[in-house]
Amino acid sequence: MRILAVVLLLFLPALGACERESRRFSETPPTADPSQTVRLSPLEPGPTTRQDTLKSAYEDNAYATSQGKRLFTQFNCVGCHANGGGGMGPPLMDGAWLYGGEAENVFSSIAQGRPNGMPAFGGKVSSQQIWQLTAYVRALSGQLPKDVAPGRDDHMQRKSQEQQTDPAIPRDTRAKPAGQV
Repeated sequence: MRILAVVLLLFLPALGACERESRRFSETPPTADPSQTVRLSPLEPGPTTRQDTLKSAYEDNAYATSQGKRLFTQFNCVGCHANGGGGMGPPLMDGAWLYGGEAENVFSSIAQGRPNGMPAFGGKVSSQQIWQLTAYVRALSGQLPKDVAPGRDDHMQRKSQEQQTDPAIPRDTRAKPAGQV
């Protein structure tokens, strides 16, 4: 009996050190109206205001990211973006992002659409689904933690799984106005 008590005392701290992923199946989206927080143009009247970035609650949630992957297929995003490698739409696996690679920029692109091909989905899907898609799209270029990014299906093995993707920092590829460097 004494040996059992000693063994329990030795393994009790080890049990406390184990941490399981918290499964949050429903998150409250950061905002339902990104136009209130996301600047769509560098032009604005009056003095410049500070631009705060939104932190998506879904980017550290493996379940939400896998739901984004499911929605990516169901909404036929693969038809234009070819599983992230680019087709008619731009590739999502690289670091060249025309409208910015921050979560709020990707959310805006999905919700409001972009000229020359990207339709607006804001009136067709919920903001929760758009945030889930945003998390998955950012996972395609390795911008999410490796334990959150879903694994790539075997039939899409064009490149390594999202967990193995090295981070590609998005850079602004828009043309600079005359006089700026």
